[in-house]
Amino acid sequence: MVVSESNRYCLYACMWTSLLLVFGFVENCSSSAVDDPDQIGSMVDMSIRNNGTERETMRKQQASCRTGNPIDDCWRCDLNWFNNRKRLADCAIGFGKNAKGGRDGRFYVVSDSSDNDAVNPRPGTLRHAVIQIEPLWIVFARDMLITLKQELIMNSFKTIDGRGVNVQIAYGAGITIQYVTNIIIHGVHIHHCKPTGNAMVRSSPSHFGRRGMADGDAISIFGSKNIWIDHNSLSNCYDGLVDVVEASTAVTVSNNLFTDHDKVMLLGHNDAYTQDKVMQVTVAYNRFGQGLGQRMPHCRHGSFHVLNNDYPNGWGVYAIGGAANPTINSQGNRFYADAVKHPYTNQVTKRISGSESEWKRWNWRSSGDVFLNGAYFVPSGDASRAAYVKASSTLPKPASMVEAITADAGVLSCRRDHVC
Repeated sequence: MVVSESNRYCLYACMWTSLLLVFGFVENCSSSAVDDPDQIGSMVDMSIRNNGTERETMRKQQASCRTGNPIDDCWRCDLNWFNNRKRLADCAIGFGKNAKGGRDGRFYVVSDSSDNDAVNPRPGTLRHAVIQIEPLWIVFARDMLITLKQELIMNSFKTIDGRGVNVQIAYGAGITIQYVTNIIIHGVHIHHCKPTGNAMVRSSPSHFGRRGMADGDAISIFGSKNIWIDHNSLSNCYDGLVDVVEASTAVTVSNNLFTDHDKVMLLGHNDAYTQDKVMQVTVAYNRFGQGLGQRMPHCRHGSFHVLNNDYPNGWGVYAIGGAANPTINSQGNRFYADAVKHPYTNQVTKRISGSESEWKRWNWRSSGDVFLNGAYFVPSGDASRAAYVKASSTLPKPASMVEAITADAGVLSCRRDHVC
């Protein structure tokens, strides 16, 4: 077959026009008005170079987002995190690493910020989502301020995922995780919580009942397991910010920002509640920021791994405290005592109860921690590694990395098609 010069030109033009369509220079064949094949070739070559540059920029962006924080490095560098949200459920560390949340269920989109009826919640509200029996991965249609009229009682296998929008739970009740399993709470602001109660509240589609007074905690965890609280910003609540009590176990509290509060985190119900001996909690990669007094955390009875947290603003009373013979394994934390704001509180640790002869037998150790501006830790008990097996949940990073690891503690600013 013989192809004339004019036909050969038409063949080349069609080929180049197809490439133009692929690279977006024209919307359809009829809109192309480029007659010079050399010009077409230059345009395509430029597009290929530009796409290569974009890919290289994305590659560098993904590489630079890694900080050594094993949770964040697991998912944050994914440009397509928005469509791969459930990948988060595979990134937990510590004692709560098996928390699935709503990974195996469908997505539930909260479209209504109201909370007008705690017994018969409206579909589309957060309360309606969390009480369902089935696993759910709960996301939000837009920025929301949710003021809870009564405590938000969660059912098992739920994830609350606030990434990509600004979700604030504030000026009302907090979240209650009671006698359930597999909960993930990620990416929400919780602040200015207040006591509520003496009211009827629904906890599942088939059950509601009268609740006594809630303390006004941001997040309360009772008798539950496989719980992960990650990348939230918590402040200014009436009682505690995170309470883990009544034999709850397999809990990780990570990457949160705590500010402007007195009694931050309680791990253990009371000195007499010996059932809390089963408790294992990991407290990792959090930043305990400005305006905090004590309980970062306060521990009772169980086994607690406190690692790679940053305490850059000192503490009003103490940082890590406890009672009733808890085992506390403090590793790779960064403690900065602020003698100006908080004079005479350089000691990181405080035994809340028990005589010295008693607490000297409690196993509290500091390993690889950094102490700045006069901060110091008073150890006690057995210093051998064997004594801390039940209080060891993951390998700590060097304390020199803590500032970088916790730099993005709290709610993240996530945009679609960008690293989070």
